[in-house]
Order: sequence, then structure tokens, then C-alpha cells
Amino acid sequence: MIRLRAISKVYRAGGVPVEALRCIDLEMEDGSFVAVMGPSGSGKSTLMNILGCLDRPSSGIYELDGVRVSSVSEDRLAAIRNRRIGFVFQSFNLLPHLSAVQQVELPLLYRGVRHRRRLAVQALVEMGLRDRLSHGPTQLSGGQQQRVAIARALVGRPSLLLADEPTGALDTATSHEIMETFRDLNQRLGLTIILVTHEREVADYARRVIHLRDGDVVRDELNHAPLAVGAPS
Repeated sequence: MIRLRAISKVYRAGGVPVEALRCIDLEMEDGSFVAVMGPSGSGKSTLMNILGCLDRPSSGIYELDGVRVSSVSEDRLAAIRNRRIGFVFQSFNLLPHLSAVQQVELPLLYRGVRHRRRLAVQALVEMGLRDRLSHGPTQLSGGQQQRVAIARALVGRPSLLLADEPTGALDTATSHEIMETFRDLNQRLGLTIILVTHEREVADYARRVIHLRDGDVVRDELNHAPLAVGAPS
């Protein structure tokens, strides 16, 4: 369960306070699939950074799985981020000199997990990359690179997956394939997924769409007819 209560974030630009988020109230149940939309400067990235424990709100309360993460120590915050949250980005963020299986092993290495290779291989196989384990990023298509990034995000079995413009660097057909992958993870594993996108067609895969503008939630709607699997490009 995610609860945001009166969450605000204020930055200073040249000594002038700039409100990136304005007293946001939101709740998201476990197993939610939520898209966050809004124009540039609407507060989407700021909200994502707070949800991902990469930044703290200026005021308000953020609770994740019953933990008030807005007020815990930096060490505890890092532990929550590393163990409970997976991240997927537009640019894939793969290291050029590592194979697919090594990319996925990396977060497990940082955590000192045993049997890293077995877990990494399993995660990649689940993403349909059984025959790409030893391939580097330059040997993979954009869609395959994003699947490696998703496997890396999921290998630690987080309860929350945050995706920031995950289809922004992909063509339309591959974007649909990646969104079908997210929907399968949400439905099959009950994984909570929150994604930021500026594309309505991508947001239509989610079951709930939150619209931001100037740091405020201006619309919060349920999607009663998510985009069909195999939707045409």
C-alpha cells in the first residue's frame, strides 16, 4: 500500500522557491497498475523520485508498505529502496562492457546475494531472453535491452516497480510488447507498477491514470477498458 498525505516539494532556483508538487494526496493499493501523465514541468519526475525514495518531500507523509519512509534515516531509506523497489528507465542504463546476465547479477552482487548467476539467468529466461544471456548491449535490439533492464529491476523481487518513460526510446510495435510485459507482471505476479509517460496509448495499458499539471493532481481516473493485448501499432 502506498499513501501520500499532503506531499509537497519545493526547490530553489536562483533563490526563488519553486513548487514542484503541491499538497498531493494519493493512495495506491498493492497490485495497482498506475500511469502518471502530464506536460513537462508538471511534477511527474519529482513524484517518481519521491515514490522511489530517491528524494524526500519538503513536507507531508509518504508511507510504503506501512513504513513512514518520509521520516526514516538515510541508511534505512537506502535499504528500502534497494530491497523493495525496482527501477526501469527510458535509456535502459546498461553498462556497455557487461553481458545480459552480468547486468542482471549486478544488484545481487551489491546485496551480497548467493547463487547470483542462477537467479539472473532465471530472470532473463522469464523475459524471453534465454538465447541472449551472453550478449552485450550492442548485440541486443532496443526491446531486448529494455527486457534486460526489466529483469535487472525484478531479480531482487521488489514489491514496487517504477518505470520512467519505459517506451520512450522504442518504436511503436516494441512499445506495445514492453507494455504487454508490464501488464503480465502486474496480473501474474501481483506486482505494483507505477509508470510515467507522456503517451496516452502507453497509459491506456494501465488500470488507473493520474494526470498532473503544475504540481497538482488535476484528474485521477480508472481505466475500465485497458488497451487490448496485441494492439495494432
